[in-house]
Amino acid sequence: MPEHDTPNKTTTEDTDIQSSLYATREKIRPRQVHGMFAFLRTSAVFVLLGLYYFVPWLSWDGRQAVLLDLPARKFYLFGITLWPQDFIYLALLLIIAALTLFLFTALAGRLWCGYACPQTVWTEVFLWIERQVEGDRPKQMKLDKAPWSTHKITVKAIKHSLWLLFATYTGITFVGYFSPIDELVLNIINLSLGPWETFWIVFYSFATWGNAGFLREQVCIYMCPYARFQSAMFDENTMIISYDDKRGDPRGSRPRNTQRRSEEPKDKVLGDCINCTLCVQVCPTGIDIRDGLQYQCIGCAACIDVCDEVMEKMDYDKGLIKYTTLNALEGKAVKLFRPQIIIYALIIVAIATGLVVSLLLRAPLELDIIRDRNSLFRTTNEGLIENVYSLKVLNMDTTEHDYTLTVSGIPEMSVRMDNNDIHVPAGVASDVVVRLQVDPYDLKKQSSTVIFNLQAIDDASLSVSEEARFLGPMGAGTR
Repeated sequence: MPEHDTPNKTTTEDTDIQSSLYATREKIRPRQVHGMFAFLRTSAVFVLLGLYYFVPWLSWDGRQAVLLDLPARKFYLFGITLWPQDFIYLALLLIIAALTLFLFTALAGRLWCGYACPQTVWTEVFLWIERQVEGDRPKQMKLDKAPWSTHKITVKAIKHSLWLLFATYTGITFVGYFSPIDELVLNIINLSLGPWETFWIVFYSFATWGNAGFLREQVCIYMCPYARFQSAMFDENTMIISYDDKRGDPRGSRPRNTQRRSEEPKDKVLGDCINCTLCVQVCPTGIDIRDGLQYQCIGCAACIDVCDEVMEKMDYDKGLIKYTTLNALEGKAVKLFRPQIIIYALIIVAIATGLVVSLLLRAPLELDIIRDRNSLFRTTNEGLIENVYSLKVLNMDTTEHDYTLTVSGIPEMSVRMDNNDIHVPAGVASDVVVRLQVDPYDLKKQSSTVIFNLQAIDDASLSVSEEARFLGPMGAGTR
């Protein structure tokens, strides 16, 4: 009946749409490639992972060189100790990092993704372990298609054991940036880890194992927001990885070392692309670069290396796939140093210079003053007006110091403290109670400005001054 045709048709269309939106993921097994960009990528992996695993073990002045001590609210960065009050420095570092990412993206595309992103770096290591255990790409595909057997289970178990071992070491190192790593390792050996340390080691280990071992390109394609907005920083002069379709098309296979196209019959003239699909086989995200610029491309340049190898074997010129610009492909002039590049660079230099100068000139001493909130003032038995202040003296230096406190602003003012000298150990904030007493006849007004000056006894360069208010009774200064 006609009335039943429409529902059946709609159901079929809905099924087709659903299957296209939720397509089953096909596992990507990138073929190993050699070349200049592969060497640069491998070098970046060694340098970045080397720094990641080595830095927590460095010592500086008898303590861990880089330690983000959250319970103590102190960040140790080699010879610098940062406190919560120094959050501005972290903000500036993040701004510099963001602007640097924008600069390199506008200049040469997704260099960060292809060479320095943690997802890329750890995935490279996991791929290397997989190749060592299961073999190259054809052997991996053959093993996955083979029925489960003792050999297959053994090989898979070895691979995942090595993955988990490496991921666990990664998790321990990560926690070692927040908890002294020598104590952390000792606690692991003695099975005396705290709950939070245990949680973060397990969490970060499984996150590394899952992201680098299983998700891989899905993190880059679906989870990473940078893949979605990076194209906003591209223009016609941005260096991108591109296939030269004018030179490569029409594609077609041919015998190796065949004569050049100009010597072939006119009806069989082909482009330089032999349609070997190796550029697709080496791509970690599984795209075909010959289809044009795609947001899934992470700029690893593996397709350039493998295509240059093929061109060399075919006795063709290299560069069928290469770093280039859209303007260059269209035969237009290329301008690498555009206004936005110069602006990005100048802003980065300005902020970085200001950050460095501020850190170098930063006095490792801070004074916070809080008036007693229980009463504005009180009158002593001697008839003096007294204000009470709570001082927090923060010694941000690497050595302990003794300080003297002086207060000025009102004539004949008395300073009462439990100890005349204030001793503060390195990296410690000490509380000091100070009572200021003034004869009411010396008060010129109800609210007066007083200046607290704190000076290190053993170092004249360590001093800080802060203002506060001294409050008196109504009518002060009218007598």
